Amino acid sequence: MKQAFWLLALCTAAVVMALAAKHNSGYVLLVVQPYRIELSLNMLVVLLVALFFIGYFAVRLASITLRLPTEVHKFRMRRRHEAAHVAMLNGIKAFLEGRYAKAEKAAATALKFKESSVAIAINTVIAARSAHELTKYSQRDEFIDMLENNAPKEMALRLVTKAELLLDEHHYEEALKVLHTLHTTEKHQHTAALRLELKAQQQSNNWDKVLDLVDQLTKRSAFDKTLAEELRCHAHLENFKNRAWSTQSLHQYWKSMPSVEKENSKLASSAAQAHIALGDCVTAHQIIEQSLDKQWNSELVKIYADCLEGNVIRQIEYAETWWLKFYPNDTYLLLTLGKLCFQCELWGKAQNYLESSISVEPNHETHLLLAQLNEKIGKPELARDHYRKGLELALQRPGQGK
Repeated sequence: MKQAFWLLALCTAAVVMALAAKHNSGYVLLVVQPYRIELSLNMLVVLLVALFFIGYFAVRLASITLRLPTEVHKFRMRRRHEAAHVAMLNGIKAFLEGRYAKAEKAAATALKFKESSVAIAINTVIAARSAHELTKYSQRDEFIDMLENNAPKEMALRLVTKAELLLDEHHYEEALKVLHTLHTTEKHQHTAALRLELKAQQQSNNWDKVLDLVDQLTKRSAFDKTLAEELRCHAHLENFKNRAWSTQSLHQYWKSMPSVEKENSKLASSAAQAHIALGDCVTAHQIIEQSLDKQWNSELVKIYADCLEGNVIRQIEYAETWWLKFYPNDTYLLLTLGKLCFQCELWGKAQNYLESSISVEPNHETHLLLAQLNEKIGKPELARDHYRKGLELALQRPGQGK
């Protein structure tokens, strides 16, 4: 549009000048001693216009000539930048494709152009990670050192990369030191760094720290709810193992846990078994009762009769009052009540519960208890029958009742 406007303006000016020249009969006398030059006014105008354009193009040519070295330098720098950019993209592409040898070569080529610190950092990281994948650890460390020397401001990228590569080599303590350096230098902790620290703390068996990191990452929506619960559950289970030597330590840890996590049947079962192993039956029973009151779990009720020290009659009354009326056909609840009644020598109630359990789901453990019960009450034939049936079930399903 702009070019069309200028073309129209030039045409208009030409027409105006032609009309003016047609009606102009003036002349110009130039006296340059000893010469006298007489020109028509039209010719003078033409000469002046011609001189203007000649002067304009001469100035332009001189300007272009003077700027030529600068333009050549800019052109070379532009070509150099384009080549560096292409090399960097080729390195990234090859790395993402898993072609690590090609990625390392492309990144090393891009580094020769010595672009900006960001470009240097990216190329160095690609080269270091590629060398790591190729198990060329000495070259990997050289690239990491190069990153520190040539792009010192890119500390987060360097430390995260170094920590991740150390973790991949199972050097967890060294990785934690690197991540600690990152935490002390950065105002806001990176989510990626927290993920790496979580992995390192898990491998270092620092389960209290794992729980803290899971909470932080959950607040940042880095985990879905299911995964966060699994990670917390695993950390608690490991902490139970670490505290299984002391009743007081285990009890304090259980009390310190959030109430919602105590409702987890798997955690309640593990905590109860740990207390049972230490001989703390009262606490074990409390843990099972509180968990089952919140959420019923047949597997958990099975261990309610594993520790029979204490007030067994109270256990029977509690189970009959709070559980039996809601879950009358739960085979494991009936088996547990049978065990408790057997312990208290309530032979009739024990027999009723055990036979009810078998009617719901035959179980070799239940048959074994019935066999023992019948021996107690003087019925050896029934005892032998239950031993036989229990053995048959045990052979058919070795995991039954475990």
